[in-house]
Amino acid sequence: MQPSNDPVVVADNVGLTYRLSTSGSAYLLPFLGRGVSVEALKGVSFAIYRGESIGILGRNGSGKSSLLSILSGQIAPSFGDVFVSSTPSLLSVSAALQGDLSGRVNARLGLLAQGMTRQESKCRAEEIGEWTELGDAFDRPLKTYSSGMKARLKFAIATETASEILMVDEALSTGDSTFAIKARQRMDSFLGDSGTVIVVSHSASTIRKQCNRVIWINDGEVVADGAVGEIAPIYEKWNKLRARKRVDEASALLKSTIVDYGQPALHIVDDNSG
Repeated sequence: MQPSNDPVVVADNVGLTYRLSTSGSAYLLPFLGRGVSVEALKGVSFAIYRGESIGILGRNGSGKSSLLSILSGQIAPSFGDVFVSSTPSLLSVSAALQGDLSGRVNARLGLLAQGMTRQESKCRAEEIGEWTELGDAFDRPLKTYSSGMKARLKFAIATETASEILMVDEALSTGDSTFAIKARQRMDSFLGDSGTVIVVSHSASTIRKQCNRVIWINDGEVVADGAVGEIAPIYEKWNKLRARKRVDEASALLKSTIVDYGQPALHIVDDNSG
């Protein structure tokens, strides 16, 4: 479906600063002990609209997962504001599932946590077992699962119930090609019901498969915000330059990209305006 003019997520000059203690533990400021101050986000602004499938792209340590944690309400920003139209459903590879429990039991617990009754969770867990194609493994302990099997189960649990906003952190990149196709179909159905999907990844290929728009984050700042077909190739070229130690060329490409596609002034479209 085509995105509407209704913003469902708005980030307005969002920043996050934390301090690493001498032992390496991270603390949100204020923190009175000794340590190094880290700016994870440096004033990020954008609006995401109903019906969009959008990717947040960046290398490890760029601040994209910190941004997702703020957007989903897990942590508060150090400054700036976040507005969401409803509570997002967050799917993360690190989502808490119980390793000693079976996939079936984890599915039921996850559905109960989303507000289903016991009977509903029992029936829908059966559907999850069929969709994930885990077979006999569905009744084996989660700790025996491969990363791909865990990804399928977590994705299925998170998308089994209706949610206006679905946030996916790296999970799709851990599945195989068959899973990626099924996940794309499930997300298309979700978008068709006026949902909004936000996928966070360091992989341009993952974002290209799943999204139409991309926000590229680097060192806590927005490098580019635009069509994935335009931004993804630049990101991949930049990564290749960095891998080949062509630092000056990579830096020049980054600066020119910020000029051409960087963070614009934040304007929210109001359908009710005259």
